[in-house]
Amino acid sequence: MPERAAGPLQRLAATTRASGTDWALGIEARARALVSDGKKADACYREAIDYLGRTPLRVELGRAQLLYGEWLRRQRRIREARDQLRRAHRLFAGFGMEAFAERARIELRAAGAHALKRTAGRPDVLTAQEALIARLASGGASNAQIAGQLFLSSATVAYHLSKVFAKLGISSRGQLTRVLPAQPDAAQSAIPDG
Repeated sequence: MPERAAGPLQRLAATTRASGTDWALGIEARARALVSDGKKADACYREAIDYLGRTPLRVELGRAQLLYGEWLRRQRRIREARDQLRRAHRLFAGFGMEAFAERARIELRAAGAHALKRTAGRPDVLTAQEALIARLASGGASNAQIAGQLFLSSATVAYHLSKVFAKLGISSRGQLTRVLPAQPDAAQSAIPDG
């Protein structure tokens, strides 16, 4: 396949380098990554994300992150794959690009992570109760302590935390601090960075 792509890639490079814009150079780097292996592919994906990250074209950035995440997963670099796939999922879901968001969600699941499947009219946000419980848990409170403070059962706290983990794409309490926003009021729109 790389041999068949050589001619089209040269023509693309001639155009993109003449343009010299971050968008054009990002598209070229992404194309090079698709036909490369190993360290060269890795470097090209990173270059594409760097260039496209400096443009307002978030869809192209999301496509580069999705492709890189898929490639990383195939290379068994799972933690890095999850990061790229979460970022891509967030972008696509935010744009309503359901097919790409679903592709990222499936890849996340294959990488052992979760991204809540969106349905029309139902955003991936924490409820007020979930946000409060998540905030308390991130501060080190146990389920029993949270239950006592909020007049709930420990089972109810555990249930809410399981929903929080699924919505935020995490798997443990220790990850809450990293993914929750700094201000408690912002917790309702919390989406992990990876």
